[in-house]
Amino acid sequence: MNLAKKIVSYVLIALVLVFTIVSILGIWDIIQNLENVVLNIIYSLIVIFAASAVILFIFNVFMKDPDHKP
Repeated sequence: MNLAKKIVSYVLIALVLVFTIVSILGIWDIIQNLENVVLNIIYSLIVIFAASAVILFIFNVFMKDPDHKP
């Protein structure tokens, strides 16, 4: 589980860096039509969030170890 937390942390850091770079490029007018880029990023994150929620549900409901006590 510790490895999964590290991987998720690195993915979140990468997403923050991508958002920051896109925002800075949009501020300096290097990227034209920033609205389309930001909307596509937001839609992609919504899809990833929904998929993650479904996977989390599957793990918690179907793959729970009945012998494991917290």
